[in-house]
Amino acid sequence: MRISRSQITLIALGFLPAHVFAADTLSTNGISTCLTGAEVQVQKLDVTYTRSTRVVVFDVSGTNEKQQNVTATLSVYAYGNEVYSKAFDPCGSENHVERLCPVPSGTFQATGSQEIPESFASQIPAIAFAIPDLDGQVKLELKSKEDTHDVACIATHLSNGKSAQMPSVTYAAAGVAGAALAMSGLSIIGAAGHPGAASSSPGFGDVMGWFHSMATNGMLSVNYPAVYRSFTKNFAFSTGLIPWGQMQQSIDDFRKSTGGNLTENSYNFLRNATLEFSNGSSTATSSKAKRGFNLIVGVADLAIRDVSTSYSANSTSDNETSDTSVKKVVSGIEAWAEQLTIPQANIFMTCLLVFAIVIAAITVGILLLKVILELWALYGSFPAKLTNFRKDYWGLLARTITNLILLLYGIWVLYCVYQLTGGDSWAAKVLAAITLVIFTGVLIFFGVRIWYVARKYKAAQGDASGLYEDTETWRKYSLFYDNYKKDYWWLFVPAILYMFAKGVIIAAGNGHGLVQSAGQLIVEALMLALLLWYRPYVAKSSQWINISIQVVRVLSVACVLIFVEELGLSQTTKTVTGIVLIVVQSALTGILAILIAANAIILCVRENPHAKRRREAKKMNRDMDDLTPLDARESLLMENPPRKEYTEMSKFNFTGPYEPYRDHYDPKARLSPTGSTDRLVDPPGYHESQHGRSPSPESRYARDSRDSPDGRKPTAPSYGFAY
Repeated sequence: MRISRSQITLIALGFLPAHVFAADTLSTNGISTCLTGAEVQVQKLDVTYTRSTRVVVFDVSGTNEKQQNVTATLSVYAYGNEVYSKAFDPCGSENHVERLCPVPSGTFQATGSQEIPESFASQIPAIAFAIPDLDGQVKLELKSKEDTHDVACIATHLSNGKSAQMPSVTYAAAGVAGAALAMSGLSIIGAAGHPGAASSSPGFGDVMGWFHSMATNGMLSVNYPAVYRSFTKNFAFSTGLIPWGQMQQSIDDFRKSTGGNLTENSYNFLRNATLEFSNGSSTATSSKAKRGFNLIVGVADLAIRDVSTSYSANSTSDNETSDTSVKKVVSGIEAWAEQLTIPQANIFMTCLLVFAIVIAAITVGILLLKVILELWALYGSFPAKLTNFRKDYWGLLARTITNLILLLYGIWVLYCVYQLTGGDSWAAKVLAAITLVIFTGVLIFFGVRIWYVARKYKAAQGDASGLYEDTETWRKYSLFYDNYKKDYWWLFVPAILYMFAKGVIIAAGNGHGLVQSAGQLIVEALMLALLLWYRPYVAKSSQWINISIQVVRVLSVACVLIFVEELGLSQTTKTVTGIVLIVVQSALTGILAILIAANAIILCVRENPHAKRRREAKKMNRDMDDLTPLDARESLLMENPPRKEYTEMSKFNFTGPYEPYRDHYDPKARLSPTGSTDRLVDPPGYHESQHGRSPSPESRYARDSRDSPDGRKPTAPSYGFAY
């Protein structure tokens, strides 16, 4: 038996999660005319079928210029393919429809219900009630019997009330981000006082960056399948777009007083509007339109038969007036935001207010913690670890805000540029320009400052190791480069440029899906090449996690190219591609959540390596303090005296009586059967390689030659006795 692509699409969609609380209904969602200058105008068409009761309820109203007999053709489409078509005569005995035989003149309204026989109801596939974001359409065409010319064409979309946009997914994603934030905070606390220590991965920045990628993938001006468009809305919170009615109304009032146009660009307008997308699908933002959605082939056939109806010639009926909704064609960033009931002109102001609320919450939280610590210091023994926090309250607050700016910089660029190019309020445009300049200026300042400090260290020490070794420098600037190796500290600059380029391409290219997709693909591919070439991260886990995320970003943008209208691919192909994107992106999100949980378990059961290092250093210092001239631990009378490398002795090198001085590390010596070594002091760079931040050959050469202008090495003194 041959299985069509439409059937494969339906089966695949059936495995996706959907609203479990949605009723088992199929109903119409919105109505549009597909004939210009139609003689019969239909203003309302609500049809709902409930599987549990097998009852079809419908409500149709419209106007007609003259009474006439018509023939009708009913067509049903699923994912762009026609799956059912039937022509019938409303006055015939097989499919008699009283209110269309003939079509009355003036204003008409027909309401009624019918119980569907079990023989017909059983033909409706159960998967039709479970598929999220069912992409179906019903079209009814009426032709005059006199001269067969078209008198009406009505199209309506089908849905089952289930969607890939679920509050549970949003809450789960927010929980993953919160767990990543907690783990990053614990990692920073554990490494406090240890400059050069890398944070755990995946961190808060990795997770939020990935959520940003999934959200922005849904903002392009391409023909998305409905299921993928809904899926990307689950991560809107990561970009600062949080639906809040009172906030939107306040922003509308602000825009109105500063030159904004609220006619079709306001919160109240969107509440009663039906959004139509470029592929012909639609979604209703009003609460009434969300009660159920779609129709089915068998039910559509039976609904046009003999039914119990009521007729009203009152053109100003209450039902018609109250249920009237407006349509708005949207695409790109506007479509993505307005599905969340956020007008496109309010996008920037919404993000700005959410950012201000977050900053206020962080400020109050840090201040509260400082008050608690001050009271603790007054009435109890204060831990030494928290001393720096008490002294550096404003510095911590400034670094937190800077970190938040760096984390959201790509989103800020996108929203600011979009506001400047498409906003209607002069005040909002001024705020967007100021915000973009300030945030970009902050990052430029830190970039220039870090570059200047690195040059100073290179001039004094031969390399930029001081960025990682100096406690004060690390405390001030490490948030930009803490996960990079010492020789690749500068990679935060390409990362910032990468975020800037992505934001500009999406915002400035709004309305041009091919330009947006191709531009993003180039930027993502360049970033992937940079990571593969340098592999700049200290920890191997960070290395592979970030490279994997970047690979999926490239593949995701490549798949989005399939949605571009210029390519002309079928709707079935686009839907299957959307399902693949959902599966891949969900899998990567799940892997990140598992890794965060694994890091939490490791943190609980494993000893803090930094605390262990501190304890060993203290023990070594105690051993040095209790040494005496007759201490047996260093006596030459002992047969096998233990060898120890002490901090004070590590500045010298010991030589044997029969071999020359060696200042280079021989890896083979460490692998000798006896485990002995040919030198007592590790060369410069050995300890760095042990801690993961390996300097480049140029850095080692500079370190070896920086003490002598002509490159000669110093002579090591003969200290102590040879063993």
